[in-house]
Amino acid sequence: MALLLSIGWAAMLTAAAAPAARSGKAEAPRSVFALPSNPNEGRDPFFPDSTRPYENVTMAKTRMADISALAIRGFSGPVDHRLVIINNYTFAAGDEGDVTTSIGRLHLRCIEIRTNSVVIEVGGQRHELFYTNNL
Repeated sequence: MALLLSIGWAAMLTAAAAPAARSGKAEAPRSVFALPSNPNEGRDPFFPDSTRPYENVTMAKTRMADISALAIRGFSGPVDHRLVIINNYTFAAGDEGDVTTSIGRLHLRCIEIRTNSVVIEVGGQRHELFYTNNL
């Protein structure tokens, strides 16, 4: 009987020590997915003839670089705190936000407001918009 108890006690101690030895778990690998920009980089496995994945990538790149849909509607505010109205949205120097255009929404940041122009940043590129009075 004592022998059985000592064997049982030893088995319990071994089982309790086993999880402590496995504490160094390996982390699961992270999945990374990038949209292909052309059919040579990859395709949709469910719709192999679809061009949808490539259209979204090219549209996003085109929209970020195209600022022709932005126009200055006017300036306001005192000289020490100028405001500019771009496509019916008001910005001060340092402000950023989304502007609705004919090609979709563009996210821009107003860098500097000058006398007759404004310097903005769209998609990481700086551009200068000039005010034209089209009344």
